[in-house]
Amino acid sequence: MTRPARDVTALAALLAGMGVAHFAKPKPFERIVPRALPAKRALVHASGVAEVACAAGLLHPRTRRAAGYATTALLVAVFPANVQMAADVSRSRRASTAFKVGTIARLPLQLPLIRISWKATRDLR
Repeated sequence: MTRPARDVTALAALLAGMGVAHFAKPKPFERIVPRALPAKRALVHASGVAEVACAAGLLHPRTRRAAGYATTALLVAVFPANVQMAADVSRSRRASTAFKVGTIARLPLQLPLIRISWKATRDLR
């Protein structure tokens, strides 16, 4: 079996960790599900399963291409939740300035993750 590039492996580790976190501590994830969406716990669990599945898929050459496309779609799909989190935190009186800045600053960091997942669609070594 051939190994994926280091950045793809790092993305897989990040996805796996976050996917597990969706089950271990679902409340913070439920809070960032956009208000218009119903069944927040079910959506959090579904996205956790999707993250773990994408992580596993990125690690195997046979599934890497499909997982790259799925991961790209997943990252685009959860972006509104990240925007919701930044909006909520920026309005919060309890959140520190550093946390407010961090939630806003992480939004453009989605782009390199999407680039790496897209790269995985071509990385079939």
